[in-house]
Order: sequence, then structure tokens, then C-alpha cells
Amino acid sequence: MTKTSISEIVDSLGVSKYTFKIYFLIGLALIFAGYNYMIVSYTMPQMTKEWTLTKLQMGSLSSWSIIGLLIGGLGAGVISDRIGRKKSLAFFIIVFSLLTFPVYFVQSFQGFALLRILGGIGFGGCIPIAVTMMSESSPTKNRGYFTSSIMSFYVLGWVLAGIVAMYVVPIYGWRVCYLVGGIPALYAFVMLAALPESFHWLLGKGRENEAINLIKRMEIASRGIAGEWAPGSLAAPPPPKKVGVSALFSPEYRQATMALWIIYFMGSVVIYAINGWLPTLLVGKGYGLVKGYSFAVLQNVLGAVGGMCTGYAADIIGRRRNIIFGWIFTAVAMVLLGFATNQWQVVICGMLVGLAMNWGLSGTQPLLAEGYPTEFRNTGVSSAQAFGRIGGFLGPIAGGYIQQMGVGFTGTIVFFTIPAVISSIVAFLFIVETKGRSIESVGRINA
Repeated sequence: MTKTSISEIVDSLGVSKYTFKIYFLIGLALIFAGYNYMIVSYTMPQMTKEWTLTKLQMGSLSSWSIIGLLIGGLGAGVISDRIGRKKSLAFFIIVFSLLTFPVYFVQSFQGFALLRILGGIGFGGCIPIAVTMMSESSPTKNRGYFTSSIMSFYVLGWVLAGIVAMYVVPIYGWRVCYLVGGIPALYAFVMLAALPESFHWLLGKGRENEAINLIKRMEIASRGIAGEWAPGSLAAPPPPKKVGVSALFSPEYRQATMALWIIYFMGSVVIYAINGWLPTLLVGKGYGLVKGYSFAVLQNVLGAVGGMCTGYAADIIGRRRNIIFGWIFTAVAMVLLGFATNQWQVVICGMLVGLAMNWGLSGTQPLLAEGYPTEFRNTGVSSAQAFGRIGGFLGPIAGGYIQQMGVGFTGTIVFFTIPAVISSIVAFLFIVETKGRSIESVGRINA
């Protein structure tokens, strides 16, 4: 019997309604995750005043959830590779939602920190699963776009956080913003009912009949009719010698793992520090709460655009060149923002920073998913992202420490060009191109 790979089937159908159904269902989950993560950046000034926090404590407000992101990211890979992408994603949505709304009742810095760590486990689990699912559901020639741009929904959640804060905080106070964060728990049940499981995961678990049923649904959504697929007609790639975390550091995958971890670490330092501090820095620069928040929202709008554009570029010029460009672009944009002297320069340069740093970090997503085979793909994605969260934790704290040294707005912003440049150098020296390879062959040495 002639066997056909799932990628051949997906590629023959191209981008379809089925592809966009998965894209938007996962995207909405990431909007909720992005809101619940970023809302702290827009409530920092009020919490700082209420609890009389130092600059260092203030910077740590954005960092506590990143400890949870680290834990959730590490756990998500193992859980998702074992029980499936869909169930794992719904579970982590419930976690971050149900642990965000109790912040409304918190009366101390310590209580807030604890809830943000626990809620961060949910954020940390959702992101790698989303990237993995899109990589396993997209046609080969469009995989870079869908895998990168799915993170734009996460950034749109940051935009939503800023908009909600602008209208809610002045009237109802900062605590109500966290009540809103509990609503997505209901969406988890929508996900369970509507989101299809990954074909590749099902086939890798020996559940070929379920994979065939999903293929038929995809064919009907794409061309109105399903083909005949007999049991045994799907080609499954040979299993790797090792799976799990130990496989990431086997001789075959060691270089890819270390390079991706460093890039994601440095990129996370940049993006979490800038997004965590920029609203407060702008308010401190004299722009006022609403105007400072508006500038930060515009930055994140352009960040979402950057996440969309980087995927197109990755499919055209390749993943390696794309992220080298993205991080150099980020460093230049931050220097320009750091030395901006008037309102319009701040607005334009801030928007460029949002575009550039999301271009760089979102452009890394395809490489994470394409670095490893299906059997431990999400373990690889989540481990790299989890290691990156350490950088995300340290970034806002470093921003607070640097400000206590008296370097001001310019020194704080320009300092974060250093990790951006390191990311581009590591990509230039150690990243291997994966553009144009099927999802079955990427991550398999000598495939």
C-alpha cells in the first residue's frame, strides 16, 4: 500500500477554512493570556503607590508571573506530548484565569506575588502549545507565517490590557482589571468542544483512525469532499532514538537547543523589560497616565504588526536571516527611542521598537517548532521558552536596578540593546536554516 504523509495532504490542500479555524481559536486563547500577563504593567503605578514599593519591588511586579511562566513552560511540553495539545491548552487557560481574578482581593505585595507566580503557570503552558499546534497544522510553504504570527494575538492581548486599563483604572480602580482576567475560564470549554487535536500527535500515538477522521474534516472544509483513507495509509516517520528532555541535549540536538535557548533568553530580556517598564517610564517622563498608556498601546499595536510581518519574511528569506535582521532592527530602534527628545519622536520610535522586538521574538517561533521531531517537539518548544522566561524575569528587575543607578530614561532603554545584539550574533553563528522542509523532516537529523 502506498503511504502518504500528513504534510503531503496538508500541503496539497493549502491554507483552508480548517487552517483558519485552528488559527483563530488558538489566537483568541493567546489574546486572553496576553491580557492577563500584561495588565500588571498598566496597574504598576497604582499598586506602587498603595503599597509604597521601591523601584526594585516595582520592577519585580512584572517578574513574578514569569516564574510561573517558567514552571508552566517546562510542564507544558511533557504534558502536551503525552495527553495531547487540545486538552493541555484548555487546562492552562483555566489555570491562569482562575488565579488572576483573586488579585482583586489581595492586600499586600507578597500576596500579589504568590498569585502571579501561580497564574503564570497558565501563561507559560499556553504559549508553547499554541506555537506547536500551528506548526503541525500549517502547509509547509506557509508554516513560518502561521507559527510566527500566532504570537501576534498574544501581543493583541497586551493592547487589550492597555485599553481596558485606560478606561477602568481612572473610574473603578486597578483591582477591577483583574476581575476581567477571570472571564477566559469559560472559553476553555469552548476550546474543548471546537478545537481539533493535532494530526501529527494522534498519528505519533498510534491513533491513526482519529487522525484520518480529522483529515476528512479538513478536506471537506477545503474542497467540499473527503477522500478515501484506509487504515495504514498514513506514513508515520520513524521514532527518534530518545524522547523527552534528555533528547534535547543528545549530540544530534545539542547545538540547536543551546542556540535557541540563548536567543529566546536574550529576546525575552528585551521584550519583557521594555513592555514591563515603558508605560511607567513614559508616565515618569511627564506624559500623564492616559497619554503614557496610549503610547505603550500604540507600541504593542505595532508589535502585533511585527509578529504578522515576520512570518511572511521567514517564508521568503528564511528563518535564520529573518531573526538576524529582526534583532539588529530592534537594537537600532531602541537607540533611537532612548535619545528621542519630543513627543512625536517618542511615539514613532516607540512604535518602531514594538514592531522590531516582536519581529525578532516571533520570528524565532518557527525555529523552535522546527528544531525537533513530533515525539518531543512541544518539549523542545516549551523548554526553550521556559529558559527564556528566566530572561523575562530578570529583564524588568534589571530595568529597576539600572534606574536606581540614576541612568534615566535614555540609559534604561539603550542598555537593552545589548541582549538584542547578542541574539543576532548567535543566530548568525549557530542557526541552521529549515525553510521549505516538511514538518516530518524538520528536527530529524539527516532527514
